[in-house]
Amino acid sequence: MLNFFRYRGENKEFYLFFKNMLGFIPRNTRLYQIAFIHKSKSLDMGKGRRVNNERLEYLGDAVLSAIVADFLYKKYPSQGEGFLTEMRSKIVSRANLNKLAQKIGLSQLIQYNRESQGIFKSIDGDTFEALVGAIYLEKGYKFTRRVIIDKIINLHLDVDAMAHTDWNFKSKLIDWGQKNHKKISFEVERTFYQGKESRRHYDVRVKVDDTPAEHAIEYSIKAAEQLAAEKTYKKFQEQGIIPPHTEEPSIPGTH
Repeated sequence: MLNFFRYRGENKEFYLFFKNMLGFIPRNTRLYQIAFIHKSKSLDMGKGRRVNNERLEYLGDAVLSAIVADFLYKKYPSQGEGFLTEMRSKIVSRANLNKLAQKIGLSQLIQYNRESQGIFKSIDGDTFEALVGAIYLEKGYKFTRRVIIDKIINLHLDVDAMAHTDWNFKSKLIDWGQKNHKKISFEVERTFYQGKESRRHYDVRVKVDDTPAEHAIEYSIKAAEQLAAEKTYKKFQEQGIIPPHTEEPSIPGTH
């Protein structure tokens, strides 16, 4: 494995990403290389052992959730559990992490099978979590928290704007259905794993009067329902079925 943190040649972009975007240069370069390796480009280590970023993604998911919860708890001392939970869901949602990874330039550094690019809908957010896992393993929680808050949240997310944004597309779609005598339902069409150590995926489909609408794949049924509802709601707006609103109810920085 090449040391991509040397400031020369094709590795220059990796060096600049860590130095300029995250504010530090890693010491354990092998750990960070793994963080950028998608399962479609897994390294064959022999004896049936293949290495990719799935384990780091699992760890980073938990660490990121804890950091965001800590950040929100201190930022909003008078808000209740419901508000804090919804805000954390907005920030760590797959859609938001995908967009955030693209915004900071992380997406360009991922090693994956480009012939299958279209099927990896969460590759950017997954790699972001793997990166968080790598930082945590090398630097510890306090350092990781400082990087995420100072270099990511404070610079690239408008958290106060997110707090005033209507994110619950599921409720909005159901409300529209009730007003227009349409039955809105959500159906888990399949569950599956990708890779030996990856988390369970849920493929959820929206149905309107039992007619299939949009679907979405996420790591939880609730998240998949929200994303499928968002896709359906926005598509209905484009088609004129649902009147467009002056303000689009979406998370700043997400698709």
